[in-house]
Amino acid sequence: MGAHEAAHVFFDTTFGADPGFKRVNYGGIPFFAITHHPVSRRREFVISSAGFWTQHAVDEWLLSTRPALRREHAPFLKGMLAFNIITSVAYSGVAFTRTGPPERDTRGIAATAGPEGMNERWVGVLVLAPAALDAYRYVAPRARWAAWASRAVKVGMVLLVLR
Repeated sequence: MGAHEAAHVFFDTTFGADPGFKRVNYGGIPFFAITHHPVSRRREFVISSAGFWTQHAVDEWLLSTRPALRREHAPFLKGMLAFNIITSVAYSGVAFTRTGPPERDTRGIAATAGPEGMNERWVGVLVLAPAALDAYRYVAPRARWAAWASRAVKVGMVLLVLR
């Protein structure tokens, strides 16, 4: 979670958007959102996407450098991977149902992906697909197709910044 949120703060700071924190609730569960001053659509897209990009980079690093992670005694690394996968599943569920606070990352991505935005449910697919593929890679590390499919979706999400 720290890496995900730090990525938002990094780009907020890089873009001079003066990051801050705001208390939010989701279904009565208190949480927080990182806020910032208004920025251009492209910069908002980068800020909203940065947490997922970081999760994807960490997962790729873990699964590429330690393909047999499932068989290793590495509880911290396994926990990082599990947290990223579970977080992506949760975010995609929120995107599919379009619920949660307006500060949610998937809504920010959907609203700023290109000049007209995109449906938030498609953002949910972009967040869920690499999580599902990486979970499969964890249990079937020799599945080269899953590695390349996961990487393709991850790169595609980054390339949306050009839209």
